[in-house]
Parts: sequence; structure tokens; C-alpha cells
Amino acid sequence: MYPLTPDFAVAPQIDASDIPAIAAQGVKTIVCNRPDGEEWGQPANADLRAAAEAAGLDFVEIPVTHAGFSHAQIEALGVVLDRGEPVLAFCRSGTRSTFLWALTRAARGDDPQALAQTAAQAGYDLSPVYGLLQSLQP
Repeated sequence: MYPLTPDFAVAPQIDASDIPAIAAQGVKTIVCNRPDGEEWGQPANADLRAAAEAAGLDFVEIPVTHAGFSHAQIEALGVVLDRGEPVLAFCRSGTRSTFLWALTRAARGDDPQALAQTAAQAGYDLSPVYGLLQSLQP
């Protein structure tokens, strides 16, 4: 897990066997930003959901495909963030999850440069979506 804020972290693909340790770290919601079946051998989202629920966690699917990001995805992550609980979002590498977090925060008025610095500290580069971050500023 790579924390971006005290209550939001990203990760590459997780497995059902990872979920007890994720719960032990205080995460309350897992957000899956990967569409089911994106890659051969990827765990099924239904299996991840079952493991998350068995551990007492919420499991939210906000799949991001090669088509890019939408306002609906940004709004959906905003609903999760509004809960004020610790969240782990994952995708294949953590990049899409980081991009979606930054887009959501930018749409809520956070400074794109500060978001880029936060992402960089976790090892993620927001330059591919930086123009979009700026355009989302209220």
C-alpha cells in the first residue's frame, strides 16, 4: 500500500489473501478500479468482494478502462471519500487509482501542483492527467 493521505492509499492488484492484512491496517473500504477480466489470471471482483465483506470491509467497484476517466467515476469516488473512513484503492499498478483520486480532489478544489507532489512522494506521476486536473478546478 502506498498512502497518499492518512485516509487514502493505493496499491497494485490485490488478492483475496491480502484482505485480512488490509483490514488489520485499519482500511474500511476497498475500491477496485479494475474492470473484471482485464487481464488473464486477475482475481475475480466477486471473489475480492466476498473476502472483503467477510473481513467486515466495504468493496466498491469503480472500473476505469482504456477509455479514460468520467465525471461519474470522479463523483463515485467522491461519495466514498465523503465517508471519512480509511480507503484502499487498487488497479493493476496503482496508477489509475492515483489518477482518479487526484481528479476527484482537484474537482473539489485541491491544488493540482500539491496533488502532483503528493502522488510523486508515493511514486506516481500525474503528468498524463495534469491538464485535466487543472481543468477540473472549481
